[in-house]
Amino acid sequence: MQATRIVAIRHGETAWNVDTRIQGHLDIPLNDTGLWQAEQVGRALADEPVAAIYTSDLQRAHATAQAVARATGAPLTPHTGLRERSFGHFQGRTFAEIEAELPEDARRWRKRDPHYTPEGGESLVTLRERIERTVSALAERHVGEQVVMVAHGGVLDVLYRLATRQDIQAPRTWQLANAAINRLLWTPDGLSLVGWADTQHLDSQAARDETHS
Repeated sequence: MQATRIVAIRHGETAWNVDTRIQGHLDIPLNDTGLWQAEQVGRALADEPVAAIYTSDLQRAHATAQAVARATGAPLTPHTGLRERSFGHFQGRTFAEIEAELPEDARRWRKRDPHYTPEGGESLVTLRERIERTVSALAERHVGEQVVMVAHGGVLDVLYRLATRQDIQAPRTWQLANAAINRLLWTPDGLSLVGWADTQHLDSQAARDETHS
């Protein structure tokens, strides 16, 4: 059975990542570190065959994907199905603010209640269904090829769980680093894991100095 190779990337860093402020569907740009990380991901993938790049339409992901598109020459397509989970009234608040202002909501969120839906947002079950449907539809177009998908922490978390057959409530023991390279295989039977959280391309201070010179 032929497979589609997927390179899944979380967007580069934003100021709100640093502040632990919930972004969700709010359209927050990359900070300087995030812009550098995006360029490094592009360089890391420049010599790989990439049939297509799909990205969340939110600018932090789209700008990261644009760097990969410049490096690889692959066509870039935004897709709202790759957006971060909508956190409703959590959006714009820090973790500490949610704990202080909405303690019962914070408790249910912390326990990963699969059906808990922040006011105006999505539940984990809804998110998982959206991501599984979107990724399968996109991967099905590219059997035998490699595609890049640029998205968000919540999306990458769902992909890891789907690929390793872990329940949506299982405690997270894996990293969701900004601009890390994560590799999966898709077949009609689902996703499987190839490699996760590769950040070697972000480890070179010399490369960063060169980029900023």
